[in-house]
Amino acid sequence: MAEVPRKGSRVPARVRIMGWFVLVMTAGLATVVLVVAETEYASVGNRINRALEQDVEEFRTFARIGYDQGGGRAIQDPWTLFDRHLRTQYIHEAEVLLGVVENGNQLNALKQIDKSVHGIRLDQPVLRDLVSGPAGTGSVATAAGELRWLRIDVLAPQASDTRPHAWFVAGYFVDPLRADASGTVRTLLWVSALALVMAAGVSWLVAGRILAPVRTVRQAAAELTEDDLTHRIPVHGRDDIAALAEQFNAMLDRLEHAFATRRQFLDDAGHELRTPITIVRGHLELMGDDPAERAAVVRLCTDELDRMARIVDDLLLLAKAEQPDFLRCQWVSVPELTSDIEAKARAIADRRWVLESVGEGDAWLDPQRVTQAVLQLAQNAVQQTGDGDAIRIGSAIEGDAVSFWVTDPGPGVPPGEAERIFGRFVRGDGGGRSGAGLGLAIVKAIADAHHGRARVHSVPGEGATFGVELPVRGER
Repeated sequence: MAEVPRKGSRVPARVRIMGWFVLVMTAGLATVVLVVAETEYASVGNRINRALEQDVEEFRTFARIGYDQGGGRAIQDPWTLFDRHLRTQYIHEAEVLLGVVENGNQLNALKQIDKSVHGIRLDQPVLRDLVSGPAGTGSVATAAGELRWLRIDVLAPQASDTRPHAWFVAGYFVDPLRADASGTVRTLLWVSALALVMAAGVSWLVAGRILAPVRTVRQAAAELTEDDLTHRIPVHGRDDIAALAEQFNAMLDRLEHAFATRRQFLDDAGHELRTPITIVRGHLELMGDDPAERAAVVRLCTDELDRMARIVDDLLLLAKAEQPDFLRCQWVSVPELTSDIEAKARAIADRRWVLESVGEGDAWLDPQRVTQAVLQLAQNAVQQTGDGDAIRIGSAIEGDAVSFWVTDPGPGVPPGEAERIFGRFVRGDGGGRSGAGLGLAIVKAIADAHHGRARVHSVPGEGATFGVELPVRGER
């Protein structure tokens, strides 16, 4: 079968995490740079406008209250007014204050302050643009760059001609201030670039630490084999990665248990089925032509095959006991269940069956599995007794536990056997014991599945009591 191509990126997860982090950082820093640039350039314009308005307002105030200190009269000459005012001004290096007076067809500029333009003077066309614009404000191109300006008209007092022949102009060269803003933006760009480089390095390291448990999981999975499922991942912290490690370890526990169960099933089956197979093969190889001998061999082989079938069924039941759907619990009336078990036990063999105790109440359990366990105990009791012997069956509810038991008057369990008698393929040393040794193991498996326990109480020579003790409410 052709391998289906897998979809998805071949880029390592660490690189993708770093890439997404750097991409988000780039978008965020780019937004910050754009906002700062827009704010800085807008601030330059607002600063120029406020400065121009302040210069004009200061001149307007001076012109309104200015006077000639020598004569004690208001200043009538615009040229003198400009001169007096400009001498008191201290301005920014990009600032220009002009007093412009029309003299015939010429415009004379008084006290042109142009430190920022390094001695470049404004020529007649530029002055004409400054004083003739209808809006009173605007910008004009000069040899030193763009000049933004604001103008106020000056009229001589008691002049018959209402057309102004003098103007006060406040101006600002924009380029120096924009250069400062551009420097700020460039600095921010360099800082952002450095921050991106640092963010990329940090995200690479952080992604490596975050993904380290994932790499450990991958390596652990690669090292797992059917023969070695003991490797576990150390769990640190309580975050999602720690939860992943815990779940992975739990999965390994289940896998190890499943493989152990399968291995035990195969070992048990191979060990226990080898004897009947050998018996069947030996008798078939030695079988002669005598019809009676053939009939005996067939009967013996049939018995061995039936025993093999029972062993396989028991092994399958023990293997299934490890599955989550082994039990189908429900609320069960303990008196009714006890009566049903006692009635079914009477059909096992001709014994004197005694129902000695009945628990009162309900319990959360699987009635079929409990019946199977108690009947197995009854079958064991039959093997330890003879016709007419009394076998007692009972149940009880004490506190949070419900108990079912079977008591027989047989030889009992020898000392030291009580702990191991519920193991697989373990046969007690008492007389009358037969079978594959899986019956009590099945009882224990059913009790363990209910989160209970199987128990035995015996005095050698005085019989034994086998039973199961289960929680009344179970663990749902």
